[in-house]
Amino acid sequence: MNKLSHPNSNEYAEFYAGYVQRATSKGDVLAALPNQIDKIQAALGNLSDEQALFRDAPNEWTIKEVMGHLNDVERVFSYRLLRVSRNDSTPIPGFEQNDYVREAGFDSHPIKDLIQEFEHLRRANVLAIQNMTDEAALRVGVASGYPVSARALIYMLVGHVDHHLESLNEKYLPNVNTYKVEPLDQTDPSVG
Repeated sequence: MNKLSHPNSNEYAEFYAGYVQRATSKGDVLAALPNQIDKIQAALGNLSDEQALFRDAPNEWTIKEVMGHLNDVERVFSYRLLRVSRNDSTPIPGFEQNDYVREAGFDSHPIKDLIQEFEHLRRANVLAIQNMTDEAALRVGVASGYPVSARALIYMLVGHVDHHLESLNEKYLPNVNTYKVEPLDQTDPSVG
């Protein structure tokens, strides 16, 4: 596939419209797919594991959890893309992102491993998409109870990463250098 036209609004659920619009603003969505690997590496590749534990508010995810979430969604969207593009009409259930992040334990993973995992997942998706026929890209299935086309899922892959990169660049990374992990208080009698 050399070019991918913009999906129509009836090819995805309304709550994904922001992701589709973000991807549309990138111009060539097929070129944006591999470019996002470099953008993530540039944004997060020099962080220490300690810095990657930064969260911008008490109930927000850490940088490692955001990166792990990107990997989870890359897998979920690409699985949906595979099923829809192969003309599988079986409805695909949704998933609860907060449960996935909570159960994964991403904070114990090295940030470099999480970044490398994204790179491998995305490169595999780029190859699959490059070899997809135009007919397959137009196929529509059902995910999370809503119609979704293969091409909309491609746009959603790009838009989802762009959404989180913007958040990282605006809310997290400007403050990460001032973040310090508080040392364990050795005077606390409960510390043994």
